[in-house]
Amino acid sequence: VLLRSTAPPLIIPRAAMRTLGLALLAVSSSFVGAARLPFQSAIRAARLPPPRCVASSAGSDVSLALPIVAAPSPEVEKARAAAEAAVAPKAASAALGKKLGKGEVHGLPLVIGLSHKTATVEVREKLSIQEKDWNQAAAALAAYDTIQEAAVLSTCNRFEVYIVATDLFAATRDVLHFLRAHSGLESAELRPNLFMLQDEEATMHLLRVSSGLDSLVVGEGQILSQVKACYTHAIAPADDEAGRPAGSAGKVLGRLLNSAVMAGKFVRAETEIAKGAVSISSAAVELAVMKTPDDLGVPLAEARVCVIGAGKMSKLLLTHLESHGVSTVKLLNRGRARAEELASLYPDMDITIGLMDEQWESLRQCDLAFTSTSATGCIVTKRELVEKGWGEAGAGRLAIIDISVPRNVESECNELASVRAYNVDDLKQVVAKNQARRREKVLEAEVLLRDKLAEFVSWQQSLKYVPAISQLQAKYEAVRAAEVAKAAKKLKGLSDKDMQAVEVLTKGILNKLLHAPMSYLRSEDPDGTKASVRQVNEMFQTGDPTN
Repeated sequence: VLLRSTAPPLIIPRAAMRTLGLALLAVSSSFVGAARLPFQSAIRAARLPPPRCVASSAGSDVSLALPIVAAPSPEVEKARAAAEAAVAPKAASAALGKKLGKGEVHGLPLVIGLSHKTATVEVREKLSIQEKDWNQAAAALAAYDTIQEAAVLSTCNRFEVYIVATDLFAATRDVLHFLRAHSGLESAELRPNLFMLQDEEATMHLLRVSSGLDSLVVGEGQILSQVKACYTHAIAPADDEAGRPAGSAGKVLGRLLNSAVMAGKFVRAETEIAKGAVSISSAAVELAVMKTPDDLGVPLAEARVCVIGAGKMSKLLLTHLESHGVSTVKLLNRGRARAEELASLYPDMDITIGLMDEQWESLRQCDLAFTSTSATGCIVTKRELVEKGWGEAGAGRLAIIDISVPRNVESECNELASVRAYNVDDLKQVVAKNQARRREKVLEAEVLLRDKLAEFVSWQQSLKYVPAISQLQAKYEAVRAAEVAKAAKKLKGLSDKDMQAVEVLTKGILNKLLHAPMSYLRSEDPDGTKASVRQVNEMFQTGDPTN
């Protein structure tokens, strides 16, 4: 769902759609703008007129375009209040608490974020969080009473918050509060760039992300390692020595992230989606191949190249530069040791290593620079370029390709006649060809992911039976213990060892008697005929029969 209103968003379950649909129709004359609601089944449940379909940037998805309120009228506010009342949790459920343990009420997954498809790099960089701070941000989210579990995934092309909550409406409100505080953006600036998906849509989105289907470069492998890192951080214990908080994933989110990692590996093994795939770094080199003849007047192989940064992206840059005939490179980094280690991997290239205090001298001596650092601000600005002489007539031409988020190079650098600056958003023209070639592989991967989605949903559905299982075990264990205690009066002649044998015997009988009911409650429900939790409670006289 793209949020294009300053009013609080509504997350509406199927049961509440009819009421909301009638309210929307009643005030339809007040509606302007558009929002995307990927809840086709919910729309059908409300029996609304078929909305128009619009193509989604997420590949094979189709989204529904519906009007949304821009300036709420009193009628709309009334409808909103009715809808909120329809989706508000029961007062009794509030006592369960968000951290579980009192009835084991697990929430549903929700993802809120933005990506290269919904936001420009200028917006993405304001929300970006370095990997070492992911758990700190997740802990801040989990501190809200409405959020049970949380995890953060922040890369150069996306920023996504994954949470688990029982009241998705209230949790969305709190996530948006966190995003506003973190980014410094007002709602009017932030909301048009966000997407929001819940439950199965959120699960499928993460599966697609991990498989590389939602990437700028379809099939690229780096996103899988980033999702794996998200999972590792999310389930990690606290590290007091390093000052890192524990991960904030619990049973649902931990399982979801793990399923996404497994799905990403499975799709790549079963399809050719990753065969010959390009990465952000290779796309940057391809962009250089396209642009250097016009921008610099020489082909890439003849350009004097400088790479700033010595991380994973820079390693890939050097690999693809070498494959395109570049033999001489100036490599800059904050520390010499890491740069030397990287340079040693390319014995056939003439790599000169320098530190960051040599940046401007190195830029004067090169034609083309790639920037890929972890700096949180711009290391190349228009003002600095002017001060260094690039604003003067006859200044040497310089092309800079920045693949960092947050950006390392100001976009205003393009205002100088002798400078051409590109960022990750400029790579889209390169990857369009790659996406066209991989369309068939994407469809194959989607089929496999639907099976993985069904597996997770089936497991998720089984969670609602966990309280019933616990209550059933507790009730019959209490009966067993009471009967043994009664019989103990008649068994005074038995030794302690004999009494232990009685305990083991009765517990064994109880386990065997409960084995079939427990297996049934833990089983999947492929045809929808499994007894409801309420029916189970009524049958065994456990729990709250109104559930």
